[in-house]
Amino acid sequence: MADDRHERIRQRAHAIWEREGRRDGDHERHWHQAAGEIDAEDAAAAKPGRKAATPRKPAAAKLTTAPAKATAAKAAKPAVAAKPRTRKAKAE
Repeated sequence: MADDRHERIRQRAHAIWEREGRRDGDHERHWHQAAGEIDAEDAAAAKPGRKAATPRKPAAAKLTTAPAKATAAKAAKPAVAAKPRTRKAKAE
């Protein structure tokens, strides 16, 4: 059983390494990330009626977008023009 888990972690860590561009020096992080993903999948599979967890993408791969409500609210508000600044006359 432990050998099976070890092999699954090894394969997942290798996949993470390839997905992140095969850089050297991140093997421990890849191993711990893979172990966490495998443990989460096993825990989810042990609970009846639950879906198995899917591995998350690295944080760097996530796109940040504004929430739909905030975007809609901004679109509904008319833009307010800035008041033009006037120059003060120099005292001579």
